[in-house]
Amino acid sequence: MKQLWRVALVLALFVPQLAAAAEFDGRQLGVAWGIPFAGVLLSIALIPLFAPRFWHHHFGKVAAGWSLAFLLPFAVLFGPGPAAVSFAHAALAEYLPFVILLTALFVVAGGIHIRGNLRGSPGLNTALLAIGAVLASFMGTTGASMLLIRPLIRANDNRRHRAHVVVFFIFIVSNAGGSLTPLGDPPLFLGFLKGVDFFWTVGQILPETLFLVGCLLALFYAVDWWYYHRREEIQPADPTPDTPAVGFDGARNFWLLACIVGLVLLSGVWKPGVVFHVLGTDVGLPGLVRDVGLVVVALVSLRITPASVHAANQFSWGPMQEVAKLFAGIFLTIIPVIAMLRAGVDGPFGAIVAAVTRPDGSPDPAAYFWASGLLSSFLDNAPTYLVFFNTAGGDAQVLMTTMATTLAAISAGSVFMGANTYIGNAPNMMVKAIAEDRGIAMPSFFGYMAWSFGILVPLFIIMTFIWFR
Repeated sequence: MKQLWRVALVLALFVPQLAAAAEFDGRQLGVAWGIPFAGVLLSIALIPLFAPRFWHHHFGKVAAGWSLAFLLPFAVLFGPGPAAVSFAHAALAEYLPFVILLTALFVVAGGIHIRGNLRGSPGLNTALLAIGAVLASFMGTTGASMLLIRPLIRANDNRRHRAHVVVFFIFIVSNAGGSLTPLGDPPLFLGFLKGVDFFWTVGQILPETLFLVGCLLALFYAVDWWYYHRREEIQPADPTPDTPAVGFDGARNFWLLACIVGLVLLSGVWKPGVVFHVLGTDVGLPGLVRDVGLVVVALVSLRITPASVHAANQFSWGPMQEVAKLFAGIFLTIIPVIAMLRAGVDGPFGAIVAAVTRPDGSPDPAAYFWASGLLSSFLDNAPTYLVFFNTAGGDAQVLMTTMATTLAAISAGSVFMGANTYIGNAPNMMVKAIAEDRGIAMPSFFGYMAWSFGILVPLFIIMTFIWFR
């Protein structure tokens, strides 16, 4: 009797009308199917703030728990076959390519150490942030952040006020700079996997990126100049003495970085037409070659990088393990959410679709920019991009042409507004942790938001009126 009651409860919550398992029509799902997805994202946002010790030890179990909260009811109601097909598609078509690229960038960047010490003047700091903005689009916001944050901290370790340097670093290098290629930020790579051309983004949002990064660099120089010229800003003794030679250890990893770029480009332009069918998922030969090549690149980097370089960079697998486990939960629990969004105005999330749609039925780019951006600020920008990509129809060819402004708004909102909070993009928290480990008193969660909302939001409003009306 108890088992029957549980089944009835599941049916009442999750299935307004029972659909045929083979169809998996999002219009026939209940809104409650989105609870596991929301649970993963809220866990990422809130548990580290209120129970950091628990989160540090059990974040993988939390993600696994929410995944099972979706998979088990789905398998019961639709059958193990459709559940296996959905699992395989999420793993093979989206999660594994995503994690493999991040891992390759993380490993290669971790094998490059910038030695030496520079004087952290406003001019030098601004130059380092500008270099980081350029690198972010080619080695990822994670790779560029991990490469440059430590030398930037060393350059300023004789200054009393350093938190603002790290805050602007997060704005520019960990977020805005990664907006021009699929290598730059996870949302754009997901778009690339969905069929968006590799160079489409740079052709569409280069002006927006130049505007945002240019304004932030100018504002940073002014703020840093003001701090730099205050009395007693410079400490009498520099903890890291200046060295005449500044160079790279592990420089061979730059060649491996070029290999990563080449492999991703190859998978986008090479169309041999060879497809393997695995558990209902089409796995193309170009993607398979790319992913195997990226794994080989990561292994080669680990093999040729001296242990002293990893030690100098304080390289560890902890950050990558956290990203891999959490995104496994995200990519699984987002399956029913995408199905419901694909259903459009007739689906359970019709109100969301209507909110980003004008009265005449056309998409509203400004609404897409702010909706994708605000969710990216407090949740995670990669799944947020995926949600609104599918809300706009999910057809890459249509989005790149007749709906180009809409896709540009989704891309810009997801990448740029990930800087609004510490939890908007994975490198934000990693940079904050490194800065605090080096003795920098970083702003609190809401203190950081005071910086971001005071500086970034006005720039986003200006961008809306110029590009996304």
